[in-house]
Amino acid sequence: MGKLFSIGEILIDFIPHEKGSALKDVVSFTRVPGGAPANVAVAVAKFGGTASLITKLGEDAFGDYLLEQLIKFGVETDKISRTKEANTGLAFVSLREDGERDFSFYRNPSADLLLEDSEIDADWFNQGDFLHFCSVDLVKSPMKQAHIKAIQAAKMSGGIISFDPNVRLALWEDPQECRKTILGFLPMAHIVKISDEELEFVTGIADEQKAVRSLFTGDVLAVVLTKGAEGADIHVQHKKYSSMGYSVEVEDTTGAGDAFIGGFLYQLLDLHAQQADVEFLISEHHKEILAFANASGALATTGKGALSSLPTKEQVLQLMK
Repeated sequence: MGKLFSIGEILIDFIPHEKGSALKDVVSFTRVPGGAPANVAVAVAKFGGTASLITKLGEDAFGDYLLEQLIKFGVETDKISRTKEANTGLAFVSLREDGERDFSFYRNPSADLLLEDSEIDADWFNQGDFLHFCSVDLVKSPMKQAHIKAIQAAKMSGGIISFDPNVRLALWEDPQECRKTILGFLPMAHIVKISDEELEFVTGIADEQKAVRSLFTGDVLAVVLTKGAEGADIHVQHKKYSSMGYSVEVEDTTGAGDAFIGGFLYQLLDLHAQQADVEFLISEHHKEILAFANASGALATTGKGALSSLPTKEQVLQLMK
């Protein structure tokens, strides 16, 4: 089985103790580790895969805590550097009654944005490895260039590139700059995971089918459209595979999409996917891939926070029965 590399932010999410309050009215929070790329790495590690996070942390107590958490969950941390030039990123979250969230980020910049492309080693990657990334750390920064170098290196080594735009407009000065950046990175990916809520913003197209088709650009082989509790669709060239979600009692949706794509990528890793056979493997195994991914995402909503709520493989398989 190849290794899952995830590049980008790991940060502290401060989750409110109460639902249904605006962020300005929240009195108390619980500290939990978060950050979409880190969540995906932990998900794969908890399922039994090998996962490594590529990022930078501040030389502060929060950075120490996050390293401890990654090690506890089995994620390799040797690709994480430390800096005194910026602090570890923070995000304060407010929860609506339905478990959906609003964010307020503290990073101007945070340590992860200072990772330099010179710190990326092309020898890290091998054929059959996966590199996963999101858009949060694609703002103008050294980290953006580090992404480009890592993507190119992983692809040249025979790796598979996965991109989840994971739109967070609060982190961008201009929404159109966010959209432009996402569209610029899309052609570099082999697998694109996008939510139904993000689709029209990213593509500028209201019709779902036309919007999905527009994402097949550059090296894109598969588009995974997630629909929350309604399940997900996988689109490959000229084919679409649909699935239903699982009904669970939702506590907090933080990390659900990351658990989903973590489950999805773990299944492909377990099938020893290569660049040349991604579409074939998805066509042959779409039912079990989607069922595992949907169950992973559903279970992640049943607890507070991201990393602590990510399920084990056994829990996922139990829900699938």
